[in-house]
This record gives sequence, structure tokens and C-alpha cells, in this order.
Amino acid sequence: MRAWPILSALLLAACGGPVNNPYPAGQAGGNILYSAFSERPKHLDPARSYSENEVVFTGQVYEPPLQYHYLKRPYELEPLTAEAMPKVSFHAADGRALPADAPAEAIAWSAYEIRIRPGIRYQPHPAFAERPDGTPRYVPIDPEELAGIKRFADFRETGSRELTAADYVYQIKRLANPRLNSPIFGLMGEYIVGLREYGAQLEMAAKALPRDAYLDLGRHPLAGAEVVDRYTYRIKIRGKYPQFVYWLAMPFFAPVPAEAERFYGQPGMAEKNFSLDWQPVGTGPFYLAENDPNRVMRLVRNPHYHDDLYPAEGEASDAAAGLLADAGRRLPLLDEAVYSLEKEDIPYWTKFLQGYYDSSGISSDTFDQAIRIGPDGQPDLSPEMRARGIELSTAVRTSIWYVGFNMRDPLLGGAGDAARRLRQAISIALDYEEFISIFLNGRGIPAQGPLPPGIYGHREGEAGINPVVYRWQDGRAVRRGIEDAKRLLAEAGYPGGREAASGRPLTLYFDTMASGPEAKSRLDWYRKQFERLGVQLVVRATDYNRFQDKMLKGNAQIFEWGWNADYPDPENFLFLLYGPNQKMEKNGENAANYANPEFDRLFRQMKDMDNGPARQALIDRMLAIVREDAPWIFAYYPKSFGLRHGWVGNAKPNLMANNTLKYRRVEPAQRLAYQERWNRPVWWPLAASAVLVGAAIVPAAVAYRRRQRASARG
Repeated sequence: MRAWPILSALLLAACGGPVNNPYPAGQAGGNILYSAFSERPKHLDPARSYSENEVVFTGQVYEPPLQYHYLKRPYELEPLTAEAMPKVSFHAADGRALPADAPAEAIAWSAYEIRIRPGIRYQPHPAFAERPDGTPRYVPIDPEELAGIKRFADFRETGSRELTAADYVYQIKRLANPRLNSPIFGLMGEYIVGLREYGAQLEMAAKALPRDAYLDLGRHPLAGAEVVDRYTYRIKIRGKYPQFVYWLAMPFFAPVPAEAERFYGQPGMAEKNFSLDWQPVGTGPFYLAENDPNRVMRLVRNPHYHDDLYPAEGEASDAAAGLLADAGRRLPLLDEAVYSLEKEDIPYWTKFLQGYYDSSGISSDTFDQAIRIGPDGQPDLSPEMRARGIELSTAVRTSIWYVGFNMRDPLLGGAGDAARRLRQAISIALDYEEFISIFLNGRGIPAQGPLPPGIYGHREGEAGINPVVYRWQDGRAVRRGIEDAKRLLAEAGYPGGREAASGRPLTLYFDTMASGPEAKSRLDWYRKQFERLGVQLVVRATDYNRFQDKMLKGNAQIFEWGWNADYPDPENFLFLLYGPNQKMEKNGENAANYANPEFDRLFRQMKDMDNGPARQALIDRMLAIVREDAPWIFAYYPKSFGLRHGWVGNAKPNLMANNTLKYRRVEPAQRLAYQERWNRPVWWPLAASAVLVGAAIVPAAVAYRRRQRASARG
């Protein structure tokens, strides 16, 4: 009897929309982007944060003076809070100004003068709250009042103020604070004038204070960073280091107000997780309104965000792709971004398909469901994804994976013709088109040199191929045949893979950190590639520490390695082949221990030049040298794949920018319609169960009533 009310309730619920929606009902239809994170960001302090999962949040809150243009390629810097690009001047040791074309060896120090735009304001924050007399509301804070504050939102009073040049200088000082252990202090100490000495000075000052006492950086001036006026500051760099401008687009060089550090430095704050590592303070388009790393992190539009417009120009294909539809609109285009904790790939993927996450990566478990490889070997969306209106975004990463030869090895190394031809033969024989298809599911493109697409100096088309390994045929690069490789092998003195003099088989050694079942098939592939030449390959797998030790001592012969760009400048890749950066003896990043005097000379000349025809000509010559010398097998540039629903707009991948959330757009009505369509509950099993339960209950109830009546009559 009671089964029918249950069934009626189920039928009524079916009319009220998806019952599996994981978000509060009040968010339905909101201008909100939904995504996820898999682990709590460890640092949100811009002096300490250096991880990808952290910059997802810090990049939206903090604003360095420069940013990367969202649409243009190759990647191009532009002002963000700065009025214009920094004014750079060069000076001799005695302080004399030098001309812009002065030789690098004559420059003792460079000055970067940056003027920021007036009127930029910080997000609302209790550090800026004031009493009627203008004194800080929460500094010092009453211990009893702090004891009653359980969540950061319990600070009822907030304030704001204008951004000043002093805030940028203060953050540069913080890079040297020994209590913060900034990951870039060592590097910046080599370039920013006086920063290394400043760190030692602060360390002494900190030791003279109680452990948790506030260290007032305002009392300690830094020679390499100074305030010129309210909106202008100057950074002094040792020598000439044109790549420093790229650091000015990273959160490390975003402003931090001294009030925030003083506010968070009070006793009792750290115990409640009230710190810059937990609650950042910035001028960016969003602020972190909720930080519950066991559940959700929520970014909300900064009500004080300054004028910032969607770009009106980009690449030639951007207009047709709809990426200029919002040109001139004020940013950000979203009101909120909600990131939920998802530790596993499958729940994330399921919620993406249900429409509860707006975008998703593609794991190995879901690749076959999402992607189909066409007859031409190119990846495309599966029919299921197309039916759902899901779109695919791909981008070649600013990274390279390579196989290196130890140029100190007596067999494979050196500048001799025999060793060079041997390296060239192996470079041709390793078929990375096949490797990418088998092991990467098409997520990569064969590399033609050390510079990936998006980096200045990289050339497309016939001008950009590696002629040692490829021919230009029918409008595309075609790998040379195995016969070409065998010919080079014979010229090297190993016809058929055997020493010409003794007839002994040629045996080479491949050192790797890879191990386990997943690595076995890949290592077997390498063996088979060498077998095509008649060469025996012995794989020497070891753990990371042992591998590093072998590399430092030069005991490896052939190895595999990769590099991700720190900044989009050719110097950041070509220095991997610069002789003085050798791994042996120098512990540098030149893992192949390659040294070519002409390449090194051109590198020293190229690294300090501005982009232009003259620099491009030097890069072309350098690439020709390393392609001929073949210290690396240029394997592939990795390719990132991402999926997004059709209601997400302006989703062009930008692999250098950190602050792209402000450009995103969503269409909430389309999202709601999708959720309704793809989350229709299947009620009939419940209804059938209710009927069966009712069918079982009714006879029992009738029998029970009969017994009751019989007992009453008796």
C-alpha cells in the first residue's frame, strides 16, 4: 500500500532536473567554470610557489608587471600592470651609460625601469581594513578576537588600497628572506645586484630576533631593487641578461603588500593556516574566496579588478576559430571558478561526461574512448565525443624529448668523421614516427632540432627540417630510409653492424632510469631499431640516483632525456648544448657533454641579442652545426591533448601564460541543457522494485488483518 506514495515521489523527482548534480542548487545557471584538482597546492606564496598545480591559483590572483599575449605565436610578452615594456639601460663599471649596441663584455650592469599603471587596486582583504583613525583594524589583533575566528571568512571587515611600486620591490626582497627558502633565490642571486648579500644580511637579522618575530624588510634596503617614485621601480642586473624580462611575467615578481605579511605574521595566525601560503593577496582578476583542500577551492571575481580587455588580434586562424568574438570585452569573463578535489582519473572523467566538469585531460585509461586514430595516423575525436558536442584542443608543448650520445665516449663521441656518421646513422634508424604512434597515441611530433614550435628561431616547412635525417618530399618531411642509415654505418667503419677490421658485432649501451612492465615494451622497441642496422643494443636500467651518478661521471654511452622551457627563448634550449655547461665536471645541463668551438662562439653572441633577422641567422647556423654533429637524436616534441564541452569558449592552449582563466567564457544555459540530456535518471528499476515490494506487502498485510479480526472475535 505504501509503495505507491514512494513511486509517486520518484516520478515527481524525475521532473526536477538531474538528481546527481554535485553542486549546490543555487549555482545552477551561474557564470561559473567547473574544474578539479588532485592534490592540495603546497605553496600559494609567490616567493615559494613553483609547481604547476599551484600556478593554477597563483596565476589568477597575483599580477607581475608583464604577461604573455594570449593568442599570438610565437609567444610574445606584453604589459600587464606596467604602462609599457621595461626601459632597459646598460652601464659600465663606473656607472657610465652605454649604448644599446654595446658589447656584452663591456656591460657591468643593466637597469630595468618599470612604471606601473596608476589606479590598480588590491582585492578586498582584512590586512587593509582600517579603524576610523586610519590605523590597521587587525594589527595588532586581540588574542580573544582571533580565538573566535574559525575561518578566514570570519574576518568581517576588509579593505583595499592602490598598488604601488614599493609592493614590487618588497616582493623582490622577499626572494632573499631565509624564512621562505625561495626556489629561485640561488639563480636570482647571480643576477640581481646585491641579492645574495642581502640574503646573508637578512639571515643575520632573523637570528637576532625571536623565532616567530616579524622580520621587517622595510628596514633593510636592497641595492638591486629600488623605488623611483610611487609608480616606478628599478631592478639592477649584473652584466647583460636579456632573458630576465621573461621572469617579469612570473608570479615570483608579482607585488606583495607589506601589510599582508605583517597581518599574517602575528602570533596565532599560522596555527589557523592564515598565511600567504593559504590565503594569497593580489590585484588579479580573481581572489581565493574558499580554500578547503579536502573538498573545494573557489576563485571569485575581484570587484576591484582594473581595466583589462580581451585581445583584438592573434594568429591568422584565430578569427575563424571564434577566438576573437570577445575582442574588446572587459575581463574577466567569468564570475567564479570552482575546483573540486578529485584524486582519481575515472571519477573525474565520469563527471566530465555528465557535464559537471567543463574540461578534461585524457588519461591512458580513457584515450580509446575519447580519441580515434585516422588512416593518416592523425588523432581525432571518437563518435561518442562528437555526439556529446565535446571539442578537442591540441598544442605542441614547449618541450623536447631526445636521445643523447655521450660525446666523451671513445666510440660514439668526439668530432671525428667516423663517430659522426655513426651517430647520424642511428638518428635515421630510430623511427620516431612509429614511436609516437605506438607509445604516445599520436601525442607528439617528430623533432627536427632542439627548438620546439612557439620558441623564437624555430622554422616550419622545408627551411626547418633536419636534412641529415629527413628529405622534403611532396610538401612534407619524410624520414630517410634505412638504406641511408646503413650506408652511413658502413662509412663509419661498421658495414652490416660489424667492425670492418675484426668482423666483431658492434655493441652499444643504452642507460635509462626506466624499469618495470610499462618500460619493457619501449626498451624492446629501441633494441629492434638498432637491430635494423645489425647493431646490438644492451639496455642498462638503474635507479635515478645511480643514473645521475653515471651521467656526472660520464659513464653512460646512450641515454634519453627531456627539457621543458622555463621561458620561451632559444637560449633556454640551446644552452643545453653549450660546451661550458657540460654535465661532466661542470654538473651543467649539457648532458651529452657536447663541445663545438664554433657553436659555443655563436651561442655567446646569440644569447644576448634581441630577436630579429641577425639573431635568426645565428640560430640557423647553430642548428645546422648540431644537426650535422648529431650529439642528440632529436626525438619528438610532446603534444598535449585536452577536451572541453561546447559551452566553453576562448580555450586556446597557451603553454607559457599562467593567467588564462580571465579569458575563459562559458554558456550556462547550454551546460544545463546538456546536464538534463545526459543525466536522465532511469527510474523503472526503482519503480519495478517498489511494485514488487508492494506486491509482497499487500498479501502479508491482508493476512495480518485477518488474524487481528479473528483474535478480536475470539
